[in-house]
Amino acid sequence: MKIAIIGYGKMGHLIETIAKERGNKVVCIIDADNTDDFNTPEFKSADVAIEFTTPSTAVSNILASFAAGVPVVVGTTGWTDSLPDIKDMCEKGAGTMLWASNFSIGVNLFMAFNRYVAAVMNDFPEYSPEMTEIHHIHKLDHPSGTAITLADELIGKVDRLNRWEEPQPGKTPNDHALMINHVREGEVPGTHIISWDSSVDTITLRHEAKSRVGFALGAVKAAEWLKGRKGFFSMADMLSEVTHTKGLFV
Repeated sequence: MKIAIIGYGKMGHLIETIAKERGNKVVCIIDADNTDDFNTPEFKSADVAIEFTTPSTAVSNILASFAAGVPVVVGTTGWTDSLPDIKDMCEKGAGTMLWASNFSIGVNLFMAFNRYVAAVMNDFPEYSPEMTEIHHIHKLDHPSGTAITLADELIGKVDRLNRWEEPQPGKTPNDHALMINHVREGEVPGTHIISWDSSVDTITLRHEAKSRVGFALGAVKAAEWLKGRKGFFSMADMLSEVTHTKGLFV
């Protein structure tokens, strides 16, 4: 299939390599200095575009892809205040998109484990959850999109929580808020830790990415799956279809 790449940083380069290794053709690469190429025949010939850029440019890149008639897989986080409007456009036939806060298969398994544990812990109020996410120093947004997804799904299962917050100096945490700590250090590709603490023990779930390869491979697989589809999709839609454990990712 023909793939366009939007954003040619480390992830863009890795996506290009993996896409070609899987037999796909990269027909157009768009970065900050050639955004006019959204209007080229090369970009419009793509079956799917894969977008990994910045929170400030993601929405304009998505809209430019829609205008060109190219479905887009989006891995950029930090812009999701606009997600309901983009989803509405897709549902009305104005574009096609698959969005995920994280494309790693391992992370999506971790999300499924998080939902299961949270549902169980709803009946054990003596345990208090907390989350920490660790990423490289170049990541601009916090909490990470993955942390927000994990938090929203956890809060949806635990009646005693009604929101998430980040720690504020001098402010006492709210009993009904899930605290999300963020750390930015070195070139860490991504670590997410969820701990359930009581007076007698602590239960910990942890996912630690070893490199960006898992994210890039998942994005390319998502693009291959998206080809020929219409509407708004998630990794749950893709993974539910391609696995035999239909309920695991929903």
